[in-house]
Amino acid sequence: MKPLLSLRGITKEFPGVLANDQVDLDVYPGEVHALLGENGAGKSTLMNILYGLYGADAGQIFLAGREVTIASPREAIELGIGMVHQHFMLIPALTVSENIILGMGGKVHLNMREAAQKIRAAGEQYGLKVNPEARVATLSVGQQQRVEILKALYRGAKILILDEPTAVLTPQETEELFAILRQLTTSGVTVIFISHKLNEVMAISQRVSVLRRGRKIKTVFTSETSPEELASLMVGREVNLQLDKHPASPGEPVLEIKDLYVPGEQNLPAVQGISLTVRAGEIFGLAGVDGNGQSELIRAITGLQRVLKGHIRICGQEATNLPPRQLLDLGMAHIPEDRQKQGLILDMKIEENLILEYFSQAPFSRHHFLQAGSIQNLAQKLIQDFDIRTPSCEIPAGNLSGGNQQKIILARSLYRQPRLLIAVHPTRGLDIGAADFIHRTLIAERERGCAILLVSTELDEILRVSDRIGIIYEGRLMGVMDATGADITTIGLLMAGREQENEVAM
Repeated sequence: MKPLLSLRGITKEFPGVLANDQVDLDVYPGEVHALLGENGAGKSTLMNILYGLYGADAGQIFLAGREVTIASPREAIELGIGMVHQHFMLIPALTVSENIILGMGGKVHLNMREAAQKIRAAGEQYGLKVNPEARVATLSVGQQQRVEILKALYRGAKILILDEPTAVLTPQETEELFAILRQLTTSGVTVIFISHKLNEVMAISQRVSVLRRGRKIKTVFTSETSPEELASLMVGREVNLQLDKHPASPGEPVLEIKDLYVPGEQNLPAVQGISLTVRAGEIFGLAGVDGNGQSELIRAITGLQRVLKGHIRICGQEATNLPPRQLLDLGMAHIPEDRQKQGLILDMKIEENLILEYFSQAPFSRHHFLQAGSIQNLAQKLIQDFDIRTPSCEIPAGNLSGGNQQKIILARSLYRQPRLLIAVHPTRGLDIGAADFIHRTLIAERERGCAILLVSTELDEILRVSDRIGIIYEGRLMGVMDATGADITTIGLLMAGREQENEVAM
């Protein structure tokens, strides 16, 4: 069988970054071909070139054996290539039909009833049932994704590119998506599935191409590989995917939240009546689709946002609306959700970033003057203890990789052995090896007796590390369960806002 799509020598360079380096790729008719790699590996750039959003600096694209030039998304669509982006390109105020036909051109006077009938028929054909008259703003995230896929197919796409399509889906919505993709390939559609999640790639694809630092490393048949091999290909070294941890022995409550309300946009409550407790020696994982109040909750706990109502206690002391400095003095540490904007000052030296929370205290300051020797001694110790890969503690933090930047924040947060650690998306954008190091460090802190609140949209991470799991939806805590034997189906239903039948103690 000849490939339907061939990329040869695709190269793309941005200022200071070689995003794609001589990439070759063959995709065959009717397959789900996974493009696997860590964030920054070049997956999305490569597909944006195929879709006409970027122009390649070098290389060729062949479609059904014929070389083509794709200078815009319109040209890609005309060639039968459609793309569903990680962040949907829909207008919430318009209906499904209006979104699908938007920009298609054609008749001056639109027959919306006829268009709705055609869209409904296409939905039946491809297993993408959705009400054409419904406004997109009223649809769930999973339904909006169906609209995006249907929009591409309605415009004649025979090659469908999905960029991290499960990032905003519940487990049930992910399974529904996979069922749709299997039906699409049966009907002759070819799918390119961009992901960094090993389990999803193993579940849905027939072949996998692995990218690392802009280069294609290898293409393998999914049936002939394993998660361990794919992980090694992604990071260039052997990775142990097993995390050994002993059962937790939780102690006294360290973080207590009672009936908490926190404002969001337009001063409306983003957190609505949450109550939870995190105890010494346990990891409490907060799961949920991004944008359901997690950021506002964490900002309130860490003193970065005012609380409307309710109470926060840390180590038995009232901590509601205290400033961050006093919270640090109570024994709290914080790994923020955006390491570059909130966790580091990128132009400052590594050693300076490592003492940001302690620079005014002994032994780093004396009579208001920084003590260079003490600062360097600490930096060198933490660089060694946390395996921060750097030639010197005096280079800017912005010169390091994302994984090493995160290790700076981790080292700074754990230096004084906090009693409470707030860890928000601690492995976002990191390779598997760096993520594994952070997971093992969190487990070690829990063994020491630290109470850890872990916030992540990666359900695999929550299940791997947590002792108890809480699920947040639209600012409400839907339920709490032990991680041991946690039921994925139940978690998925709670993430979608469906109430538990039996209330669980929090």
